[in-house]
Amino acid sequence: MRLSIRNQLDATILSVSRGEAMAAVKARIASGQELTAAITRESADDLQLVAGQPVTMLVKSTDVALATGTVGDVSIRNQLPGRITSLTGGAAMTTLKVAVDGGAALTAVVTNDAVNDLDLSEGDEVIALVKATEVSVAVE
Repeated sequence: MRLSIRNQLDATILSVSRGEAMAAVKARIASGQELTAAITRESADDLQLVAGQPVTMLVKSTDVALATGTVGDVSIRNQLPGRITSLTGGAAMTTLKVAVDGGAALTAVVTNDAVNDLDLSEGDEVIALVKATEVSVAVE
C-alpha cells in the first residue's frame, strides 16, 4: 500500500498503555527520538500492539508545527529538535524539510505568514511539534 502521508517513520514500540477508550503508544524512531501516538484502544487491540514490535509512525505534513525556541510548558508530547534543510514556497503555504537530530527527516507544511513571522530559512534550528492525537500507527 502506498500512502499520501509524507512522514513515515520506522519505529519500535516501547510501551502501550491501554485505557478504556484510548491507548498511548510510545515508540522510538530510528533517530533515537521518542514519538507518542494516541489511538483508540480498539485500534491498538486490532493491531495487536506490544512493546518491542516494529511499526511505522505516520504524521501528515500539515500536522507538524514548528517552533524556533524553547517550547516551555505545553501539552504537545512530541517535540523533535532539528534543522531546516529546505523551504519551498507556494501561493499560501510553504513546505519545509526538517532533518531531525539523530537522522530522521520530517516534512512540515505551514502558512507563508508563519514562515515570515518566524523568519524561517534554511539552516535554522527548529523544534517540530506534533500532537499525539495526530500520529497514526501502521504495522506490516
